[in-house]
Amino acid sequence: MSKAKKLFGYSALAVIIIAVGGLALSWQSAIEPLHTNSTQSFTDAQIAHGEKLAALGDCAVCHTRPGGEKNTGGFAMEIPFGTIYTTNITPDIETGIGSWSYEAFERAMRYGVDREGNYLYPAFPYTAFTHTSDDDLYDLYAWLMSQKPVRYQPPKTSLNFPFNIRQGIWAWNQLYLTTGSLKPDSSQTDEWNRGAYLTEGLGHCSACHSPRDILFGEKGGDSHLMGGDAEGWSAPALRGNQSSPVAWSHQDMAEFLRSGFSANHGVAAGPMAPVIREGTSQLTEEDRQAIATYLTSEVDHPQVTSQAVAIVQQTEDKIEPLSSEGARLYSGACMACHAQTKGAQMSGVRPALALNTNLYADTPDNAIRVVLNGIEYEATDGLGSMPAFRHNLSDKQIAVLLNYLRTTFTDKSPWPDLEQQVSQLRAETAAK
Repeated sequence: MSKAKKLFGYSALAVIIIAVGGLALSWQSAIEPLHTNSTQSFTDAQIAHGEKLAALGDCAVCHTRPGGEKNTGGFAMEIPFGTIYTTNITPDIETGIGSWSYEAFERAMRYGVDREGNYLYPAFPYTAFTHTSDDDLYDLYAWLMSQKPVRYQPPKTSLNFPFNIRQGIWAWNQLYLTTGSLKPDSSQTDEWNRGAYLTEGLGHCSACHSPRDILFGEKGGDSHLMGGDAEGWSAPALRGNQSSPVAWSHQDMAEFLRSGFSANHGVAAGPMAPVIREGTSQLTEEDRQAIATYLTSEVDHPQVTSQAVAIVQQTEDKIEPLSSEGARLYSGACMACHAQTKGAQMSGVRPALALNTNLYADTPDNAIRVVLNGIEYEATDGLGSMPAFRHNLSDKQIAVLLNYLRTTFTDKSPWPDLEQQVSQLRAETAAK
């Protein structure tokens, strides 16, 4: 036998051994389904607490498709390798989780493996859910299994090769899944540690608000909670060098989590609005306060408000007469609702553009999306809505308007190539 043939044979054998070893390591057995005649008993307290935990985990936000019944799945998550469809998590026996024992539910939440032994894609944030306590996981299970079963089979997730090989998630988990409870920080208060548990566990804030690396794993360390992406929107940093013109005080953050609006920062839009409505607005006030304590430093609220008022006044003094196209567009499209001292009082809140984080951001995507598509989804009742200008303003007009707002209401330079970016996002969001 020639040396080339021997080398080929040994290489093939090595590949086979590695493949077999990988399959053996990644293999997960199925967990026996619950029998149709089996009964489970949960207390009213467990179910009530589980409802709050489901709100914290944003279960309905991701597991409810537009126009579909709550938690029946089918919500499409578009990623570069295809589309992931969320599952039905109602207790329907055939299409939901009605046949799942608590053991199966716990495995999915802690290790990202479903009842049948299939690996779940980490679009389901089990890397955060894994830190949830045993009691809280069981109460969440109690609430889910106590809801009305709804028969609905979501479309099947189908990703491009090799991402359609679910066993490959085993290797990803070795890099990014750290199981076990979070250790309390003895140097912090009980409220701060409670906030850390809620934020880093079921709240999974880092799933959107932390950047991702080349393998789509969350970056940790100094990058943790320093801004990321969510459904095409930029998710701002929740700590450190935030792009907001004034710091988030504890009071501002708690109010934003309750209502979706902070006078010193603005209104929740895009993917954050349903997180407020279905999630944080449903929590107890104590839990909202704890999250706010964890996310904000010791910032004096009256001082922040004073700074915010000064910024608004300074920028309104800078508004030029209608001598430019940007000023005229602002006067016709924005001033009636957003000017704090001018124009008729409109229904809903009146966010100050000078305090709008999107205008201070490095990228204009969020600002473009809001102007193109408006804000139809209120985070909570009474905030009001914003009309879409997709059919009223051209790409050039939107670019002129946004750069006028950025250079007038902030100390930032104009965004480059803005008209091209408006055109691109208009095309991407046309069908939606």
